[in-house]
Amino acid sequence: MAKEPVRVLVTGAAGQIGYALVPMIARGVMLGPDQPVILHMLDIPPAAEALNGVKMELVDAAFPLLKGVVATTDVVEACTGVNIAVMVGGFPRKEGMERKDVMSKNVSIYKSQASALEKHAAANCKVLVVANPANTNALILKEFAPSISEKNITCLTRLDHNRALGQISERLSVQVCDVKNVIIWGNHSSSQYPDVNHATVKTPAGEKPVRELVKDDEWLNAEFITTVQQRGAAIIKARKLSSALSAASSACDHIRDWVLGTPEGTWVSMGVYSDGSYNVPAGLIYSFPVTCQNGEWKIVQGLSIDEFSRKKLDLTADELSEEKALAYSCLS
Repeated sequence: MAKEPVRVLVTGAAGQIGYALVPMIARGVMLGPDQPVILHMLDIPPAAEALNGVKMELVDAAFPLLKGVVATTDVVEACTGVNIAVMVGGFPRKEGMERKDVMSKNVSIYKSQASALEKHAAANCKVLVVANPANTNALILKEFAPSISEKNITCLTRLDHNRALGQISERLSVQVCDVKNVIIWGNHSSSQYPDVNHATVKTPAGEKPVRELVKDDEWLNAEFITTVQQRGAAIIKARKLSSALSAASSACDHIRDWVLGTPEGTWVSMGVYSDGSYNVPAGLIYSFPVTCQNGEWKIVQGLSIDEFSRKKLDLTADELSEEKALAYSCLS
């Protein structure tokens, strides 16, 4: 029997990431090749014409799984009945702007979108925040959508996770699908900590630790980390535009694993609500290694954390605590 369509909201849908993301969703990359979808696309009034152009292209592409498109500038219409919300829209930092200015703009955007999701989304709606500062935007959304469980509000660090996998696969000249269990700890910012201490590579002789194969701790503890941390900036320098294709692809990966489950023995990185695991302050949205099953994520427990890693985990937690204080000061 055919499945009921899932309603997927994409905010900022006329932007670069939205434009890359909506065809992936319509093609089944996010929810699987047999799951029909109805796309809800939201953008601001000045982008209404561009948004309509995206809708026209979706119609023209004749995606078999796409059972309907709602393209709107009205936040209530956009949020009504949605099962999954991918929050791509946000206010980007512009030249000469202070962090507090950006934070205050995003606080007001996320406050209004959270209220609309709170009142109009389907029960058990899953939310993924992509727009930066992603961790703190997710926290604000949680604040103003109290009936949405903290288990259902996440932010995107899968892009950083995938970047880390890509760097290891290039360094070792192996297929990226053979590398697994890297971890992104903390904030989706340049303070994040890409950790390979528990990562492995599938080889003809079985799974081997990444550190054993790379045989270069100096590279793994320095250049590898900064390359992953600064990858977004490097792409802006090269493209003169921020990462769109890779961000869209990793948003699909994040939701797909969350909804359909992670493979046995594999974990992924997700920004989730901290319960105090690994001595990370509770109440932050922080990136942890997680496994997913039956639509629920669970933090991987019991991993050993060396002294080098401990400092990195604490540093990014401190930054998130500062961001949280800044965001809350914008609420008053």
